[in-house]
Order: sequence, then structure tokens, then C-alpha cells
Amino acid sequence: MKRIVVVGGGPAGMMAAIAAASNPEHRVFLLEQNEKLGKKLYITGKGRGNFTNAADMDRFLEETISNPRFLYAAFYQFSNQDLLAFLEENGLKWKEERGGRIFPVSDHASDITKALEKALRKAGVKIRLQTKVTEPVMESPKKVCGVRLSSGEVMPAEAVVIATGGLSYKTTGSTGDGLRMAEALGLAVKEPCPALVPLEVADKELLSLQGLSLKNVSFCLSAQRKKCFEGFGEILFTHFGISGPIVLSASSVLARRLHQGEAFSAAIDFKPAVEAATLDARLQRLIQTHHKKSAAHFFDELMPAKIRPLLVERAQMEPAQRIGDITKVQRQRILELLKCFLFTVKGSRGFSEAIITQGGVSVKEIQPSTMRSKRIEGLSFAGEVLDVDALTGGYNLQIAFSTGYLAGRNA
Repeated sequence: MKRIVVVGGGPAGMMAAIAAASNPEHRVFLLEQNEKLGKKLYITGKGRGNFTNAADMDRFLEETISNPRFLYAAFYQFSNQDLLAFLEENGLKWKEERGGRIFPVSDHASDITKALEKALRKAGVKIRLQTKVTEPVMESPKKVCGVRLSSGEVMPAEAVVIATGGLSYKTTGSTGDGLRMAEALGLAVKEPCPALVPLEVADKELLSLQGLSLKNVSFCLSAQRKKCFEGFGEILFTHFGISGPIVLSASSVLARRLHQGEAFSAAIDFKPAVEAATLDARLQRLIQTHHKKSAAHFFDELMPAKIRPLLVERAQMEPAQRIGDITKVQRQRILELLKCFLFTVKGSRGFSEAIITQGGVSVKEIQPSTMRSKRIEGLSFAGEVLDVDALTGGYNLQIAFSTGYLAGRNA
């Protein structure tokens, strides 16, 4: 009987343990330092649990930011369809929403954990909660033979899977333990940085927009007049800056540069579907139609109430000025504001608010078809501890499940 220890009870660890236990010759132990399994799963998709996407596997690779080619084998050996069938078999009912996002029918992320726990029980996995692993135990510099717990106990094992997550949401147990273990063993680790994270702005006047959500806008980030990111979708203004799906995507594309303190020039096109000339014609009609109203009401038909005073101020119009007295120069300024609303992004909110971690154990250290270490016999890695990450939409959890499955099957 071969003993396998899986360190970390998140999605990757649970899947690794289930996959490892599918071999009747394996005795599998799942060790989790928290009081329950899947703690981070409970907050995914705002608690609703967006656990994968309905897209084909090519789209998964396109949505992956770091090392997509490394994930080819994982995605094709345990695809989103395989995951859905597996979870269905264990009692989870799911639904597809906008953008192919897959959620539990109940809108409760906890139902994903329940399905995984059911599978763990069926597979006979031994679960130990509130059990912290401090390091792998080595038989030789190139072979693992177990793990050491914080209590000092040594658990012998022929194979160890490390699935301890990254550094995002530390309250869920993602404290970088696996990264430290890998470094201590001499494995290459790419510096972790926060990704899928809200951004802070330098322009104080934007903080008055807190709570304003704008849909179907275009968002662009530039540095030294060179465009670095462009996206279309929803932006949410917050008490510190901006968030929302396209902002989170931008934060992943530029994660490393933001983490290093680089600032970016940001621009929002509030009317991306309307050509500048067409919009200008509309502005001229508004001026003619509402010429007796004060300039403070100019944006009433164009923009939400919360942002109108700021637009009036930036257009350098006097609130008491009549709309009919708006000059050609002011109209041009209004047009530019609507098509290119400028501000400065000064950084991200860091690991405390990041959904995922970019960076981790270098994929050059890992066999992509098995998730085994190339240099240390009996050692495997899975999930966010690896230097792989993707955009929002359920892709990151699929990475966790797919790499966890491979690690467990090949442990």
C-alpha cells in the first residue's frame, strides 16, 4: 500500500486527493490547516461559486495569462466537461450564465465543497483538519519521504502533493507556505504578485464616484504613451479607485508592473459604440434643444447623475452658464471627456484584496503531463502554488481542478 499525503484542502488539493485515491493501492491523507476544507471556495464568484466556464479548451488557453502552454495536458486530460460530469455525479446541479460562467444552481459556493467532500468520503481519503505542515521530509536531497507537522510529528509518505495556494486572501489560509517549501528545497519560484485585484487612482475627485457602476464602456491603460491594455465591459468606482471585471483583467495583464509600483495613464470611453462625429452631432442637438437650461444639466441625458458634476467641472463650464452659451471649444472638451475620460492609476490593492496570485513555483521545475517535480522524486505541485493564472470567468478554478487531478493521478 502506497501512502500519499496531499498538503492543502482547497480545490486543487481536494481533487488531487480524490484522484490519488482512485487507485486502490493508494492510502491517501489530506491535510488542511483550517477548521474546514475549501475555505477559499466559499468566497469565489462573490460567494456564488463560479467554478469553471463552458468555453472550449482553446479558449481556456487564450484566457490564461501565465504559461498557458504548460496547462495544455492538464486541460485536455481533465477538461471542464470532465469536471462538470464529476461534480454532477457527486450531487452538484449547475447552470450556465453570461460569458459561459458556470455556477451551482443554488448560487451557493458551499455546494461545490459539499460535492467534493462527498467524493472524498467515497474514495476513502483520510482528512485531517487544523493540521499545519511545516516542510517535506527528505530521504535524500532528491527524494521525499513524508512531511513534518507543526506539532513535530512526521507523517511518512511515498509521495507528497503540495497544493497550498498562493498569497491572496490570507485569512483563508493562503499564506505562501508551499512557495517557501519549494524555495527551501532549491526549486525556482517566480516572485508572487497580486492579480485580479482592484486598482487605486491618484485623482482624489474620482473618489466622489464611489458606488457608481458603468456598463459597456471601454477601458485603456497606457505607459509612456504606449497602450498596455484595452478592454470592454463594466467598471465600478470605489472609495479607493476602480474595480469591476475589465479592471480586474487589466490588473492581471499588468500585475508585475503594478506590483513594482509603476503608474499608468487610464482612459475610459463612455460611449465606445458611438463614433466621435456622431456623438458631436448629438451634442449640438442637445445644445439647440436645451439652450435655456443651465450647463449643470447638460449631461442629464448622457450620463448617470453621480458623475455629472465632475464632468461639468472638467469641461470647465460654470454651473450657472446656459447650455445655449456653450462654446465650440467647450463642446470639443465635452466630446473628449466622453470619449477619453483621463485619470491616473497609481497601484493595486495588494494581496489582501487580490482574487489570485500571479507567480509561484516555476513551471520549468514541473512535468506538465504529471505535475511531478523534475528534480525531486515523489514530490508534486498543483493549483495556485504554481506559476499559472488566468482571467476571471471560472478559468482559475478549472486550473486548480485540472492540475490537482493530474497531480493525484500521477502521484
